[in-house]
Amino acid sequence: MTHDTVPALVVAGVKSGCGKTSVALGLMRSLARRGRIVAPFKAGPDFIDPGHHALAAGRTSHNLDAWMCGASGVADIYERHAAGADAVVVEGVMGLFDGFSATEETGSTAELAKLLDLPVLLVIDAASMARSVAALARGFVRFDPQLRFCGVALNNAGSPSHAALLAEAFRAALPDVPLWGVLPRTEAIAAPSRHLGLVTAEDSPDLLPRLDALADWLETSLDLSFFAPAPHPRQPAPTPHPGGPGGMIPPGGSRAAPGGCRAAPCRVRAEPGIGVACDRAFSFYYGENLRLLEAAGARIVPFSPLDDAGLPEGLGGLYFGGGYPELHADTLAANAAMRRAVREFCIAGRPVYAECGGFMYLMESLVELEGRSHGLCGVFPMTAVMGSRFAALGYREVTTRAASCLGPAGTTLRGHEFHYSRLAAVPDGAPAIYAMTGRGGVVAGPEGFVVQQTLGSYVHLHFGSNPAAAAAFVAACAEAS
Repeated sequence: MTHDTVPALVVAGVKSGCGKTSVALGLMRSLARRGRIVAPFKAGPDFIDPGHHALAAGRTSHNLDAWMCGASGVADIYERHAAGADAVVVEGVMGLFDGFSATEETGSTAELAKLLDLPVLLVIDAASMARSVAALARGFVRFDPQLRFCGVALNNAGSPSHAALLAEAFRAALPDVPLWGVLPRTEAIAAPSRHLGLVTAEDSPDLLPRLDALADWLETSLDLSFFAPAPHPRQPAPTPHPGGPGGMIPPGGSRAAPGGCRAAPCRVRAEPGIGVACDRAFSFYYGENLRLLEAAGARIVPFSPLDDAGLPEGLGGLYFGGGYPELHADTLAANAAMRRAVREFCIAGRPVYAECGGFMYLMESLVELEGRSHGLCGVFPMTAVMGSRFAALGYREVTTRAASCLGPAGTTLRGHEFHYSRLAAVPDGAPAIYAMTGRGGVVAGPEGFVVQQTLGSYVHLHFGSNPAAAAAFVAACAEAS
């Protein structure tokens, strides 16, 4: 893969929690406020970090996941959304070499960096370390000879003298690897978190000042000459989806994936409106999913189950992504007009696809950790009960046993499941049509519930794993319009 003169790198860490996200966000923000056109990306299936990326960079961030989309799909997403940028920052996931296997690179940041032919900036948490940081750095840098490193950033130095000691140890052990600098420990830039990860951009009104603080932190401690000067001439930048979660929509050696991330196979003549739930409660959407719906002919129409009194006019279908309905259950339950409109839309037999938090919203009720129950849309005759730990976490492959709004029986897609709630019971009134497998084989329990043309599941599907599913959904919405 060629990158011409555009500086591009992968920000990787030695482990989760080492400062990788802070460095990636600081780089994006520093470059963007200097007028650079930054293309941000996130390795893996995470939804929350891309929302922060979008605010830092001013452009939609896209997920790069070779298990879900296949190697060719990842390359396609990267090339499409890096076009027109003059700087590219890819944030890795977990530790650099962590993936599906204890002995292979599958699913790791290292695999992604090699797939895209990008160099790695390695972030090391050097708290309470001295010469040992050199041993750790050398181990990572020499572990895979096929991996290229453009530099190392040491984080969490306790004092200027500690920073000097770390730098001396590193340069003595790895004189051929650029040390970008040593970042001082500071609590001022710590990002608040909660279950499922960082607090989302939609729920962080002070996020932009914190991103500026991250940029200041990097600019005073790291050598950022890798990104200077800006390459010329620039190609016109593509227009991203405006605002909203992940910058997608308003308002306020991997195995190949089943279908690869190609363009949708057909485009309907009509342009059906698909209402996409988008607000503080629902913000988990893969940007590529929305692009594929549009490529198949859909017109994306955002609406807010929290704030709107009803659905937009003229919709052919609805798409409810995940998010944090449990944090906004009072407001969702109080908006009876919206709940009634959604229920009537579903019961009328129009196409509706809902996943995770969106699936919960379509249930009869949601029970909080403290035991409070909130009545919701009542499309699915079931109750979601919040727990204090993950109820499910991991990659999933699903194959439909019956036709649905995503296509005929036998349709296969890949995605990711992560949630704290569980179903209190699974009644007979909503048949489950997914045959689902995970990393360890068959995943127990029913999934993919259907009522009329409404399909609900805890699995976040990536339409890039099978673009025909996006086209099928748009076609169903066009027929219902």
